[in-house]
Amino acid sequence: MTISENLKKFNKELPNDVTLIAVSKTKPVSDLMEAYNAGQRIFGENKIQEMESKWQEMPKDVQWHMIGHVQRNKVKYMAPFVSLIHAVDSFKLLKEINKEAKKNERSIECLLQIKIAEEDSKFGMNEADAAKFLVSKELKTLQNVKIVGLMGMATFTEDKKQISEEFQKLKKIYDQFKIQNSEFRILSMGMSGDYKIAIENGSTMVRVGSAIFGEREY
Repeated sequence: MTISENLKKFNKELPNDVTLIAVSKTKPVSDLMEAYNAGQRIFGENKIQEMESKWQEMPKDVQWHMIGHVQRNKVKYMAPFVSLIHAVDSFKLLKEINKEAKKNERSIECLLQIKIAEEDSKFGMNEADAAKFLVSKELKTLQNVKIVGLMGMATFTEDKKQISEEFQKLKKIYDQFKIQNSEFRILSMGMSGDYKIAIENGSTMVRVGSAIFGEREY
């Protein structure tokens, strides 16, 4: 199937309240433009400088989401244009995003990344630290960032029950946090291999790459 056909399939099967992020990392601009011409306007990248290069070339109505782990010294490259940063896992990182957003006279929306997977390689805050973070005085001092929800990645496993339980855990945390955080509206969980399970468990945003663009070449 072509990129356009894959997108058409997703747009038919996804619920109206679930946003599709087309994960375009490592893919050429020609592939992104095929998706753009099929109506896709939200793209996710995991390397800031690759995303900046694509931003320069692509139409300016595209929304760019940074979905990978963020190095603080590279925030400045995406601050002028990034729409949403999915993987905020520390106050130091949020402080840097705020600083660069202020320089660009912008407010940047962010998600807190919560660690729900068993794998040590996965980043993220635990529930207790995130809860303290959201009510901290320090957070209130940052005027150019807005935390609008949570993001999490399930364990890379064939065990659908485990994946479902991990997504359930994140949904429960999200619902608890949302009570005290009126700006919460996004729960970003689910990728090409597990997005259906994520949606069943309350995801409002899925990050899909290979199921749209085909397998990546590393």
